Amino acid sequence: MVRISELREKEVINIRDGSRIGLIEDVKVDLSKGEVTAVIIPRLGKVFSLFGKNQDIIINWNDIMKIGIDTILVDLKEIE
Repeated sequence: MVRISELREKEVINIRDGSRIGLIEDVKVDLSKGEVTAVIIPRLGKVFSLFGKNQDIIINWNDIMKIGIDTILVDLKEIE
């Protein structure tokens, strides 16, 4: 089992091109099922932006390939 606080400490890497996507800021949860459905990563530059909420990268839980000690590997064709 992985805690949400532990997820926030891991770097997210896209296995398609090896790019670093960032660190998880938040998660989406389906309350009726009690399951995490996606992770949310802020885009670069959002840290200092007050109105950057629509710039978040949302990665569906099904796109997560492996959760390791230091990194989370995801398989994304393109980042929206």
